Amino acid sequence: MMRLKEHYQKDIIPALKTQFSFKNVFEVPKLEKVLINVGINSQNKDAKLVDTACETLKRITGQAPVKTKAKKSIAGFKVREGMVVGVKVTLRGQRMYDFIEKLIKVALPRIRDFRGLSPKGIDGHGNFTIGFRESVAFPEVQGDTLERTHGLEITVVTTSENKEQGLALLKLLGFPFREKEK
Repeated sequence: MMRLKEHYQKDIIPALKTQFSFKNVFEVPKLEKVLINVGINSQNKDAKLVDTACETLKRITGQAPVKTKAKKSIAGFKVREGMVVGVKVTLRGQRMYDFIEKLIKVALPRIRDFRGLSPKGIDGHGNFTIGFRESVAFPEVQGDTLERTHGLEITVVTTSENKEQGLALLKLLGFPFREKEK
């Protein structure tokens, strides 16, 4: 099995260079980082939910998450300044490539009724965001041991200049996008 980073260097760089007629290798878009985020609902004033989210992210990524806190109070959402509103992990380097490979080959096929990813998740700079309703799609998380399930959001940040370059890079990496959008 070829590792994703080697596949990128040997196959994807030349393919993108010819497809977009780049003159320099440094113009070719590449993966910059992967952000994994779990938002904590302010209605759940339960410390166990924060601990569960931290433990889940630690198992999935192999890296300790950072707790994000509210910068200012918002009365309508019952959020006070300094409250924990989420946990996040930023992956770079080899961990990033390993996580993306696990996401493509293991987690996405485990999603029930999976028909492919929507290309609408790509923004104008080629960054792609996927939302999971449950973190049970990852094999490290056992559904029976969790008290509460929670969703997570994965953002793949690329150095591409537009949506077309980002979509081409992600397709060549192996992300299963739908051909026809409904």
